[in-house]
Amino acid sequence: MTAMTSAAQAVSGTTSVDRSWMDEGACRGGDPDALFVRGAEQNVAKLVCRSCPVRTECLADALDSRTEFGVWGGMTERERRALLRRRPDVASWTQVLLAARDEHRAAAGVPAPRLSVVRG
Repeated sequence: MTAMTSAAQAVSGTTSVDRSWMDEGACRGGDPDALFVRGAEQNVAKLVCRSCPVRTECLADALDSRTEFGVWGGMTERERRALLRRRPDVASWTQVLLAARDEHRAAAGVPAPRLSVVRG
């Protein structure tokens, strides 16, 4: 069990954390060190997240697991800390952010993404 998994479990109270979304990340094939930078370089790192199909899941996971370093879901550690301070009442950022994304898509008339089915 990784430290990140342990932290996520402690925060959410779950015993299993689904991170299958990570395989779809826009940053997957890039240099991981590029997301752990300081200062103005963070703005460059955040550009990777702009068109990422799993940006919401990434941000929710970073918030739920209280990830301290790096750019996750388009937010720096400083931005995430500020959000956590503003909303200490949120028990599950995953639930909040995914619900907000789905509501936004519905209001915009954007259909929900179709899940691909692998048949054996």
